[in-house]
This record gives sequence, C-alpha cells and structure tokens, in this order.
Amino acid sequence: MTVKLKDDTSSDEEDVPLATTLKRNKRKLGELDEEDGGLKVVSDASSVKREDKDAIDSDEALSKVASPQKIAKKAKTIRKRSTEVDTKADKKTKRPAVKKTPKIPKREHSFELQNVDSEDGNKESSEDVAEFKWWEKENDDETVKWTTLKHNGVIFPPKYDPLPTHIKLYYDGNPVDLPPQAEEVVGFFAALLESDHAKNPVFQKNFFEDFLEVLKESGGTRNGVEVKKFELCDFSKIFDYFQLQKDQKKQLSPQEKKKLRQEKEEFEEPYKFCFLDGRKEQVGNFRIEPPGLFRGRGAHPKTGKLKRRVYPEDVVLNLDREATVPPPPEGHNWGEIRHDNTVQWLAMWRENISNSFKYVRFAANSSLKGMSDFKKFEKARQLKGYIGAVRKDYNKNLKSKVMLERQIAVACYFIDVFALRAGGEKADDEADTVGCCSLRYEHVTLKPPTTVIFDFLGKDSIRFYQEVEVEKQVFKNLTLFKKPPKKPGHELFDRLDPSILNKHLQNYMPGLTAKVFRTYNASKTMQDQLDLIPNEGTVAEKLLKYNAANRTVAILCNHQRTVTKGHAASVEKATARIEELEWQKIRLKRAIMQLDKIEVKRNPKYFAEVNDLVKEQEAAIHSRVIEKERDKYVKKFARENEKRKFDKEDPLPGSQLQEWMSKVDEMETGFKQELVSGNVTITNSDVEKLKSQVEKLEQRIENYTIQLKDKEDNSQVALGTSKINYIDPRLTVVFCKKYGVPLEKVFTKSLRDKFKWAVESADENWRF
Repeated sequence: MTVKLKDDTSSDEEDVPLATTLKRNKRKLGELDEEDGGLKVVSDASSVKREDKDAIDSDEALSKVASPQKIAKKAKTIRKRSTEVDTKADKKTKRPAVKKTPKIPKREHSFELQNVDSEDGNKESSEDVAEFKWWEKENDDETVKWTTLKHNGVIFPPKYDPLPTHIKLYYDGNPVDLPPQAEEVVGFFAALLESDHAKNPVFQKNFFEDFLEVLKESGGTRNGVEVKKFELCDFSKIFDYFQLQKDQKKQLSPQEKKKLRQEKEEFEEPYKFCFLDGRKEQVGNFRIEPPGLFRGRGAHPKTGKLKRRVYPEDVVLNLDREATVPPPPEGHNWGEIRHDNTVQWLAMWRENISNSFKYVRFAANSSLKGMSDFKKFEKARQLKGYIGAVRKDYNKNLKSKVMLERQIAVACYFIDVFALRAGGEKADDEADTVGCCSLRYEHVTLKPPTTVIFDFLGKDSIRFYQEVEVEKQVFKNLTLFKKPPKKPGHELFDRLDPSILNKHLQNYMPGLTAKVFRTYNASKTMQDQLDLIPNEGTVAEKLLKYNAANRTVAILCNHQRTVTKGHAASVEKATARIEELEWQKIRLKRAIMQLDKIEVKRNPKYFAEVNDLVKEQEAAIHSRVIEKERDKYVKKFARENEKRKFDKEDPLPGSQLQEWMSKVDEMETGFKQELVSGNVTITNSDVEKLKSQVEKLEQRIENYTIQLKDKEDNSQVALGTSKINYIDPRLTVVFCKKYGVPLEKVFTKSLRDKFKWAVESADENWRF
C-alpha cells in the first residue's frame, strides 16, 4: 500500500486577496451613493430635484444592528488634527438655472454605436474612455457637461406573464380569479412569503391597501369572491409555484446558463454604452426599475407599498439636438425629449413611492463621474487651508452670547470631531433617521462631568451609539440646549438647520458644506494611519495593516454592518483549511524524519511540532479530506455528463465514477494505516524538495491565518463605503506604489476603472 505525499503547495486554488473578503454589501459600484448631508440640490430649475436614492432603493433592505460599545471605544482614539496651512482657495462658480427645452418629434431609428460620427463629421470615433485623460485637461466651465450625447435609450422590464390557470390566490379557502394587474401585485408578496418583510405588520398593511386599490382599478375579481381581510388570504400556492420555477432554473446545466447569459448580454449590448463628445463611454443603470414592493431601510413607514410599473410616457430622455431619438416600445411614446447639456443624466422618471426622480446616469468609470469624484476630493484637500480657522472660531463661539452662534459652534464641533452627518428635515412618511442638526432631546444623554451618549438612527437606519468625552464648554452648552421646558421630541438645535450651517461654513471657503468635513477627516485620518505603517513584511501583512487603517476610518464614519449569516460557517471553513495545511506540513516533516535521522538530531526545534497533532484530531482531518475527495469526484462526474449532454455525446459510464471512488478508498486505507503506525509512505526521497514544500506550506498557512484575522476584525465594520466614497483613492494608490502591493489586491477591476484618474495622477510621494 502506497500513500503519496500530496504536494498541496501548488494548489490551483489561489490565495484569495484580502480585499475580496471586504465586498459584503454586494451592491453594484454604479449604485453606491454618496451622502448628501441632508441637503437636496436642484439640477433643473424647472422641475428636477436630486433623486433620493435611500428612499426608493429597490434592493432588499439590509438589516443592520450596531455593535455600539465596541465601536465607540475605538472611535475615541482615532482623531488626529491637521495644522497644515494652504491659503489657496478655489474660485467660486455660479451655475445658472437650466431652461426647459421644448419637445421635438420622435425619429424612427436609433443610432449604431459602432458608427457614430465624430465632431468633425468626417471620421468614426474609436477613442475609448480609458484613453481620454480628462484630468490632464483644463475645463473652467463647470456648467456645460457635454457637447454631443448619443445613446439608445433604456431597457424596460418585461411584460407580466400571468400565472398558470390552476395557480390561484385563495381567500377564506376559495380560489380567487384575479385580473392580471392585481395578480402581478399578489405575486410580488407571494415571492417574499417566507422573508422577514412579509412578516412585518407595516409591510402587510401597506401591501394589502395598494393591492385592493389595484384590484378596484382593474374591475375587481372575475369570479365574484370579495377580498376584504389580509388574514384570510392564502398565498402558499403561488409561493410554491415560484419556488418550483427557481428550482428548475437552478437545475439548468452550466452550458444552458451560459447560453442564456450570452443572449441577455447580446440584447443589452446596445444600451450599455453611449457616445459622449464622440467618445464611447459606459452607461450605469440603463434598466428601468421593475415594479415590485418597496422594502426600504430600517423601520420605513412605506415598506410594502407598490412600486408601480414605469411606462415610456413617464420617461424623459436627454441627448443632443442632432442625435437620433431612440424608438420607444411599440404603441408608446416618450414622455419628453430634452437637450440639456448642463446635467449628467441620460434619462429620468418620477417614481410613486416618495414622488422623487430616478435617473439613468453614466457609469462609475465614466469621465464625468470621474471629474465629480476628483472635484469632491480636491474640495476636501482644500479644506486643509481653512480647518484651523474653522476650529478656532467654533471653539471661541462655544461661549457666544448669541444662542444661534452657540448652536452652530456645537454642531460644527460634532461634525468635525465625531463625523456626524448634517441631517435634514424628514417628512412624516419617511424613516425616522436623523443627523446633527435634526438631533432631538432623547438622542443625547448627558453624564457629568463631560460624558455624552449619542443614540439615534442615522442614514440607512443604522444605529449610531457612542459614549464620548467632550469639551467642558460643549457639555455646558448641551445642558443649556436641553433645559426645560424642552422634553423628548423637541429639537436639540432648535434654531439651526443644514442650510443655515452650510451658509455659515461658506464664509470660510467657497463651496464648503458639512459634507466636506467627513471626506476631509476620513482622508486625513487615512493619511495619518498610513504614515504609521512600516515598509516591511509580506504583501499579506501589509494588506492587513492597510485594512486596519481603513477600519479606523470606517469606525470614525460609523460604517457598520451586521455579522453576516454565513460568517460563522466561513470562519469555521477557513479554520479547518488552516488545520489541514498544518497536517500536510507535519506529514512532510515526518517524511523528512524517516529519511534523515541526523537532521532530526541537528535541528530538533524544526520537528518539535510533529507531536502537536493528537490522533483524534488527525483522524478528524482524515475524515474531512476523504469526504472532500468523494464530493469532488461526484461533482466532476455530474459536470462532465452535463457537458456531454449539451454536446450531444454519450454520458460517462458509471464505472468511471467507481474507478475514481476506488482511488479515494485506497487513500482512506492508507490514512488508517498511517494513523496506527505513525509512518508516512514515502514516494519522494529528496529531503531538500520536501523542505521546500514545507516552506511553501508555511507561507500559505501564514497567508490564510492573516486572512482569517482580517475576516474576524472586519465582521462588524463595512470597509467598502469609506474606501470608495470617503478616502481619497490617491491614498490607496500611493500605498500600493510605495509598499509594492499590487493594486488589484485592494481595488477591484471596477474600482481601478472608476479611479483611473487617481492611478495615473498620483506617485508614491503624493500626500493628501
């Protein structure tokens, strides 16, 4: 019986970059929004307001619960203040109101992306967005965003496909024959039947009210059953049907799934790109949101309400005057055609949940989005030259005789020191989330002599809980702000709102708002943290320190998340993997001991760990390894047969699987003998090669151990938001260039495209 020592050091499973373990929220890059500081910006004076992404997010809401005490302790030690002075200020620019352009007749054909004339009208444009280095060009006119814009419109969700006639909603035990419009709404709820949303009374109430409204609009039930009470509705038949559909889709072979994916990509290809000033650039969210039930984040009062279907008549397209207007779906017309080159959207429509606008914008890697990011981070850098004056004034005004000045001073202190968002007014039908200016009496608890406890729901209904020490005068002012007759429900800053605060801040620097402070303090903190990292160790060790610096910023900005459901299983799997690598290393050392007795005497420490693995532990590892091998061959057999079926070839005979399994049986027998004798069957008698394999395994064990620690450390902190939206990307580029870390270990392909301007414009000596 021969048991081969498996050289697992050359496994085809590559070490996973630490950065990939940080992508937890899974939202698309193009959908990652930035904080608006509680302010709404008018982009079209005639009608258009900035969309409220948070109020109408179609993704399933993330249920996030704070881990307050742990976060608060770390947050106290993060701050370092900058004393750098930069007296250079940007010139203030004024943006004129946008005039609404008249409608124009619809043209018959959409343009071909491959054959769009360039500006001179003589040649086709082949310039790719990646080759346009806009950051090297000067553009003083911030009003005009583009000269020419051509695109193929948007993709609408497919029409509703009615359920089979035998699949019904049951009411009080009776089948209900619903019109298609009402049946579609019922299907939205049935699909979520076993989710937490469907168990939420507010979700149920809002859904049922909207369902009854749609049912009334479409003429009522067709068989006379009158639906009145939600409690008597049985959605189980529809839910079971949807589950069957899902299971059938999962059973498709990889080849069938690939074919469907290719067909989908071919259909979407014309909509993925547009031509902006003759350059081919990517479009972000080119699909119109499908109808469904609104989830919302946190305890949103509108959760469960129906997001109605959007039709072409609801959509406004934006392109240049000479562009061919894309044809709308048959039987429909576009709501309006505009030629507004002062905005950065291609299409828009109004949604019914919060009556706000949704937009089709350029992708995150587009030049216009890049310019916007660049200006945001440059504005934060510019604050370096003014932060000293701002801090000096708000500290002085903490004792002002004017109450408004005191409130502004305390608000500035909170925004600067504790990175609070500005906050804004909320309507009664919006989630009860607050920021600095909208803090209420009950959100701040005072513990003498100078301890303040914040406890409120911030953006996305994430709990902000911190117990912090404040300046003595700040504590006195808060006591004054909470003085009777104020009581729970009353505003803490009763004379202040974000517009007043931002108007005050703009006295220091053009364009300065409360929002800029979060970007500045996040980037400044990251710069300070990176300065503390020594340029030594492996790439994995450097990445661990980079993530620790990023985590410091995330804690400062209160970017929390719940421990994912699969976290415990993931940690257990990683721990088992490390244990198996340790076992492989010990087997190799046992083989060396059998081959070279002199080496054992000469270097006893090298072999000391051989006896660390007890027999029970080793038997458990053997069992796991054998189980994995069996599972591997079963899946391989199924995969090969699916491929052969797709290629119309004969399937593998069952004897092939039996042959593979017999090899596993031999391996299992060998492990049992090895466990009894303690000796390893040697097929490689080269001691030096065995030692080399041990070194490779030790490196892999170290990498996996570092990744596991990073996974644990980041389990309750979301690093992605701060890395993408708050930390100047040039800091990450500088870190990678200076410390010899591949950029792809930190930035995904999408982020490298998004921040191409940072990658190419910052060298290793750049500083925030």
